[in-house]
Amino acid sequence: MTRMTVNGEGMHFRLDAETPLLWALRDAANLTGAKYGCDSGDCGACTVIIDGQAMPSCTVTIGALEGADVLTIEGFPPDRSHPLQQAWAAEQVSQCGYCEPGMIMALSALLQASPNPLPEQLAAIGNICRCGIGPRVLRAVARTSASAAGADILKVSSGKAEPGNSSRFSNGSSGE
Repeated sequence: MTRMTVNGEGMHFRLDAETPLLWALRDAANLTGAKYGCDSGDCGACTVIIDGQAMPSCTVTIGALEGADVLTIEGFPPDRSHPLQQAWAAEQVSQCGYCEPGMIMALSALLQASPNPLPEQLAAIGNICRCGIGPRVLRAVARTSASAAGADILKVSSGKAEPGNSSRFSNGSSGE
């Protein structure tokens, strides 16, 4: 039995400690924003933020996360008030949407650590998008960086998780 905080709420998983976080989130917590992609941490579709660091949820077990603080895309404000969500919509980044939750999580962690990321930092994220949204993502990151201009507005506000509701994408899709 593993206890952690997910999107600001205490959660207790009664699953095998070797269960990947991805499956605990999707199957036990009904938080389907993190997507199954490669099962090896290479594609980034399942990226969540664990204790402030972006990590592929398919590569970490819940047993390794006792007491951890986990943020998923469902933890972002439902009113889309986060600067990255606003920039995502303004730059019309959305395409098919499959990679977007993981990409937003990875970028959010990067922008929190480095409000004006260098091209090398952006390239190091490694999230894969087969639809070709890369140029729009870069514009959204630049827009987010410009809106942050010295303020600590990149932190996710106190949006509460709503299990089963993963409609927090700029295009309004359910993300499932």
